[in-house]
Amino acid sequence: MLTLGIDDAGRGPLIGPMVLAGALLDETQEKILRGHNVRDSKDVIHSDRIRMFQLIKDNSHAYKIVKTSASKIDSSLNSGTNLNTLEAKNAAEIINSINCGKFREEKIKVIIDCPSVNTLAWCATVKHFVEHLDNLNIKCEHKADVNYISAAAGSILAKVTREEEVGKIKKEFGNVGSGYPSDPNTKRFLREHGAKLKDSGIFRKTWATWKKLFPESDNQKTLF
Repeated sequence: MLTLGIDDAGRGPLIGPMVLAGALLDETQEKILRGHNVRDSKDVIHSDRIRMFQLIKDNSHAYKIVKTSASKIDSSLNSGTNLNTLEAKNAAEIINSINCGKFREEKIKVIIDCPSVNTLAWCATVKHFVEHLDNLNIKCEHKADVNYISAAAGSILAKVTREEEVGKIKKEFGNVGSGYPSDPNTKRFLREHGAKLKDSGIFRKTWATWKKLFPESDNQKTLF
């Protein structure tokens, strides 16, 4: 039995992309990762995440990382596709990318860390976008990244990728902090540079924080 674990990083920030990642593991690979203390990325310091990132890539049958830019998130929300549906589409993209070729002959258990309060409804949305369901057993659960090593692996892949993308933004534009609205560095960057960088593509301008600071640009639907 193979298990595909999927998790996200950067769902809530004002700056930078949302990342979804999945890792396809067999039982032996799960034991290897567990032996190296791979776990939910929120419980791992940055240097260990970097190490685990390569370990997971080296000890998985397949992996897939999907990045969604801030501008693409805005475009999706402004066109009527909410964040939960967008994330469901991205999860399905990972599943479809991996569930092909030789893996179509395998029984695969898919574990997804669910971002929605309603796990059953969100799981049904994911399945709607999945191309082949006959060999899959898809489960969407809260705290999957804590309870399943495969989802924890997806969490590490997503978090490290998100950090790399934020690092690129910092290199080009300066200290944006973590990108989360509660981060003082992010708040300061937004106040000082938001107006002149509003078309840079790094901000999620559908977020309430942006709309509150720049109400003159609010000619679109709010995220909330």
